[in-house]
Amino acid sequence: MRRRVITGAVVTATGLAFLTAVPGSATAEPGNAVDYTVVAADGASAAEATAAIKAAGGTIVTGNDAVGVYRVTSTDTAFSAKAVKSGTLIGASERKAIGKAPNGLEKIEKTGHSAKGSSNKGVKLDPLDDKLWGLKMVRADKARKIESGDRGVTVGILDTGLDASNPDLAPHFSSRLSRNFAPDMTDVDGACEVASCVDPIGTDDNGHGTHVAGTIGAASNGVGVSGIAPDVTLVELKGGQDSGYFFLDPVVNALTHAADSGLDVVNMSFYVDPWLYNCTANPADSAEDQAEQRAIIAAMKRALNYAHRKGVTLVGALGNNHEDLGKPRTDISSPDYGGDPYDRPIDNSSCWDLPVEGPHVIGVSSVGPSGKKSDFSNYGLEQISVAAPGGYARDFFGTPAYNTPGNRILSSYPLKVLVEEGLVDAEGNILPAGEGLVFKDCTQGGKCGYYTYLQGTSMAAPHAAGVAALIVSRYGYPDFQRGGKTMAPKLVEAQLYRTAAEQACPEPRLVSYANEGRPAEFDALCEGGENFNGFYGYGIVDAYAAVGGR
Repeated sequence: MRRRVITGAVVTATGLAFLTAVPGSATAEPGNAVDYTVVAADGASAAEATAAIKAAGGTIVTGNDAVGVYRVTSTDTAFSAKAVKSGTLIGASERKAIGKAPNGLEKIEKTGHSAKGSSNKGVKLDPLDDKLWGLKMVRADKARKIESGDRGVTVGILDTGLDASNPDLAPHFSSRLSRNFAPDMTDVDGACEVASCVDPIGTDDNGHGTHVAGTIGAASNGVGVSGIAPDVTLVELKGGQDSGYFFLDPVVNALTHAADSGLDVVNMSFYVDPWLYNCTANPADSAEDQAEQRAIIAAMKRALNYAHRKGVTLVGALGNNHEDLGKPRTDISSPDYGGDPYDRPIDNSSCWDLPVEGPHVIGVSSVGPSGKKSDFSNYGLEQISVAAPGGYARDFFGTPAYNTPGNRILSSYPLKVLVEEGLVDAEGNILPAGEGLVFKDCTQGGKCGYYTYLQGTSMAAPHAAGVAALIVSRYGYPDFQRGGKTMAPKLVEAQLYRTAAEQACPEPRLVSYANEGRPAEFDALCEGGENFNGFYGYGIVDAYAAVGGR
């Protein structure tokens, strides 16, 4: 997920800076209308928050009373100071983008190598499934003999969108439940494609969300690829801008919508910027920055707790900063937008990498086709839950398979984005630059889907989310209130952990990636036993065992 480490992963922008009181006149000169994000203090009612916002000179544009987050506009240049002085509000700040999703692929050889997996005799697979080593590693190919997913089980893709025109995603896509919480903003996204600036449901102008969705639930329909749970229902929760920027309020709104709509699983392959770690009171940070981070922590925890209480199983990518989250290095990259980075020693007891270190989130590390921890993947006993295939281009060092596309994760991708990246032409033909990296497969009726390789813990998390969806499909009970099936998240987690394929730490336990061209900073120490350790958690997720296979 960290753009300074690897491509193919989303970073999250909060759009949120929470300020301590600043000196100045209580009556400020009026200015142009400015958008703010406001978070209510713990225990403040919606009525109290609304009154405090009005008293400070703000007008609520949208509000999320469930978690106390509001989008506000004001012409008063002292609005932020007035808001924090109220005592009812944690703070307010100008709503601006922070952080950006990376784009493109790390340079790799185009040999066309495809990693091999387990035998799949007797299992119906799609034309490109032979390239999905991850599908076979987690034994999802065998699992579908028992359980391929239930249409009554819904999986939310909290990401940049979802291209429902892909013939692998269209069959089980729910436009009724899907929402776009992130209207286009011309300053970061360019000109709006539609007059309302709200992209239609079922589109993705970034690509990351479509890739994640395909891994979870691409249909087993004789075209393209198939997902871990090919018969579950996919729901778009667009929380990111087309450009890859994110704001906190769309993310929070997406989580509460998922909860209120009865979604069963939500995949979160993103992190909350501009701080690598959000800390409650880091001495290296200014008072304003400390307040900002405290409010980010509060808002995200509220949203995650709310979704969990409503029955949503939450799955998150562990991150791509190649560090032990329980023993964080000095943060030298924050803030990574809106200010100059500076050294921030990190106190593990009071700092969080969100959302993966938030409450009730299943943290997923990444492994390559050999089963080795991907060099970029975060790890550590404190936050890891399970491991899953996320790709590792530099796997198989010393063999012809080293640094080849097939070591990554192949999944669905929007044609529009591939054209913009110069890999496919306007007529849909794969260009020389895309050969070996992009695949095209069409239905008998001529409807074509496109697929490409990415890697990151962003790609590992959807493998685990897909297995979680299979567990709900297999063992869930009827949801008489909303329809479909439901299952308590704690029970889903327990089955996911109990059935994961245990993996012992490598020997020696201190793993160097020097041969793969990585500096000593990437060295990783695996701690723990075979049943639970810092590289693999409870093990690599196993779809077949999770649904009752042996």
